[in-house]
Amino acid sequence: MPTTAPTDGGLGPQAPAGGPGGLSPPGLDIESGRLLFTQACTFFYAAQSIDQLPAPLGPEIAFAGRSNVGKSSLVNALTGQKALARASGQPGRTKQLNFFNLGDRLILVDMPGYGYAQAAKEVKRDWQGLMFDYLRGRPDLRRVILLLDSRIEVKASDHAVMDLLDRAAVTYQLVLTKIDKITPAALAAKLREAATLARAHAAAYPDVAATSSDSGAGLEDLRAQLAQLV
Repeated sequence: MPTTAPTDGGLGPQAPAGGPGGLSPPGLDIESGRLLFTQACTFFYAAQSIDQLPAPLGPEIAFAGRSNVGKSSLVNALTGQKALARASGQPGRTKQLNFFNLGDRLILVDMPGYGYAQAAKEVKRDWQGLMFDYLRGRPDLRRVILLLDSRIEVKASDHAVMDLLDRAAVTYQLVLTKIDKITPAALAAKLREAATLARAHAAAYPDVAATSSDSGAGLEDLRAQLAQLV
């Protein structure tokens, strides 16, 4: 069993959850989310091939996104830790799945970033192996959180991963990152774009979340949404 240290590898279109001008969606239990993510969270496993995957321990939430999208920062911010997940020094080079145990109630899975400038065909090639097999065959996988950088356009590699998630029939949720770096008007436009994108994909969860790991915007609502899956 590999034990290497881990490396990185809803709201509608009007306003972000918990963000500027936003209100929490109806039915969210903010306190349950807060309590869940105050539990101790520790790295316990790294897998580099499908036969190395750990036995399921409970509900799993996987985090995916392009390198430099803020995936490790979001995992750290959600769990209130500074260095639980660590970004790779070589974006797109890490090919392992890193597993974190959140209070014996939820397993967080940090998936490899798919590179700064990888073409769609390269993403499909890389994700046809371990990543696609994990997504398609993991019984306890509840949702994939697919991160999109709110500051830039959706890339061909993002579309390729969404297509693969559709094929794997895995529910995934689009989550915008770094929303503190853009204006409210730009954020509103990005939310509309992401909501339209989600509606165009069969496996995409209809609600789009918007977050900032630096300011904390949107984190309590995302915690609450994830707590509903436990």
